[in-house]
Amino acid sequence: EIKNVNSLRSLGRAVDYEAARQVDLIEGGGTVRQETRHWNENDGRTHTLRVKEESDDYRYFADPDLVPCDPGEEWIERVRAALPVLPAARRTRLAEATGQETGGSASEGIAIVVDRRLDDLVLAAIDAGADPARALTHAEHNLSDDRSGDLDPAAFAKLVNLEVDGKLSATQAKTVLATLVAEGGDPADIAAAAGFEAMDTSELEGIVDGLIESHPEEWGRFCDGDGKVTGFFVGQVMKATRGQADGKVVTQLLNARKG
Repeated sequence: EIKNVNSLRSLGRAVDYEAARQVDLIEGGGTVRQETRHWNENDGRTHTLRVKEESDDYRYFADPDLVPCDPGEEWIERVRAALPVLPAARRTRLAEATGQETGGSASEGIAIVVDRRLDDLVLAAIDAGADPARALTHAEHNLSDDRSGDLDPAAFAKLVNLEVDGKLSATQAKTVLATLVAEGGDPADIAAAAGFEAMDTSELEGIVDGLIESHPEEWGRFCDGDGKVTGFFVGQVMKATRGQADGKVVTQLLNARKG
């Protein structure tokens, strides 16, 4: 019997402590006494309050209002089948569908999406042909749980693939997605109405070459392997193109010129 247990957290800690204490006691050749112990929340330990010789001293008795309960396996399976998919299983399911590891930083994104109840949307979008990793990224960073649950999975999949195919930049895709959530519609039509078009590669090459020429110091650092400078050049290109350039394409062009 343990006194001074004032919360579920304290209950768990007290049980864990007592279980370990009694195991150590028995393995050391001792005997567990029938006693009342006091839980010290600050120390995370129990100590003896009083010892009672017989269990009758505790006046144990059956509750007259509680009848014996022995549920059969069939009933247990029926209840289990009626339960919704629990969060742990949903996280595992989403991780497998998106090819993510269940541990490490990637699992944080999985947990966020499941917590927002957007995992069914991502799974449905994947079934509709969306790139799994990119769909997960949008759900984690660009969607919230208030209205995004009503997003059409097929439209979401189409948007994701417009970006993956290079027809929209990441910035443009985020803008189209916001409109898609607020108003619905076709992602391609929304992009066209906003004037989002894939930039011609030759035009983009000209911008990159101009930046290299006007920033020789930064270009030298890039060629020497300073990866941080990549962000500088990509940012300058995005500024010059008002967000229409694809950052991945810009990086490829930079690396190609690096030789």
